[in-house]
Amino acid sequence: MAFRFGATRIDVNIPDSAALLAEVARRFRSGQGFALATINLDHLVKLRADPAFRKVYAAQDLVVADGNPVVWLSRLAARPVSLVPGSDIVLPLCRAAHAAGVSIALVGSTEAVLDKVAQALEAQFPGLKIALGAAPPMGFDPQGAQARDILRQIDAADARLCLVAMGAPKQEAFAQLGRDIAPACGFASIGAGLDFIAGTQRRAPRLMRMLALEWLWRMLLSPRRLALRYLRCAMVLPPAMLDAWRLRRAARN
Repeated sequence: MAFRFGATRIDVNIPDSAALLAEVARRFRSGQGFALATINLDHLVKLRADPAFRKVYAAQDLVVADGNPVVWLSRLAARPVSLVPGSDIVLPLCRAAHAAGVSIALVGSTEAVLDKVAQALEAQFPGLKIALGAAPPMGFDPQGAQARDILRQIDAADARLCLVAMGAPKQEAFAQLGRDIAPACGFASIGAGLDFIAGTQRRAPRLMRMLALEWLWRMLLSPRRLALRYLRCAMVLPPAMLDAWRLRRAARN
């Protein structure tokens, strides 16, 4: 599945969770880092409006579908991919790191959340080494001096997986810079994934997720913050559907 924004093309190049974990394991073995992005409708809105974000996103090595609408668009385009939510891949990525014997870093959220996440991960994966935890302050520049300092610490600690929980576009921008400063590390942009593990945010009940209604759960919990965002997401669907249909026709021809 591919999305075009002017001259920029963004490919969902990892079709499902199994393919993602296989590629991550391969990169752990070879000492090759990566930047992993989880594309959803909110990202599509930002990508249409922000050329700088498009440049950052195009530099991501691995892109998965984080959101049922992206999966539906891929089917319409006759290039189907499976749902791989960022929040659901945190533990599998940590399990892969544990199996490979590599250490991890946690960047984002708050120090209290990072402490809880570290305890939870160490309990679930005995022997997993958490090399670094960093909770950037408000106003953090993901490609500024402080970001560079954190990334140099990640590189010096030989962390091979960094879970980045800052939200878009900051987390993807941090990951892009990380590919230069800590090239052996894999940077996974996971949004609220650490907060879910710490229990400071609640995920939608499983039934709502199965019915593709997780967005409604989130909006009900935070209507002032999310109502306008989801309206913008709804508005981006018609042009995205048209683009997907064009991809389908092009494939036929």
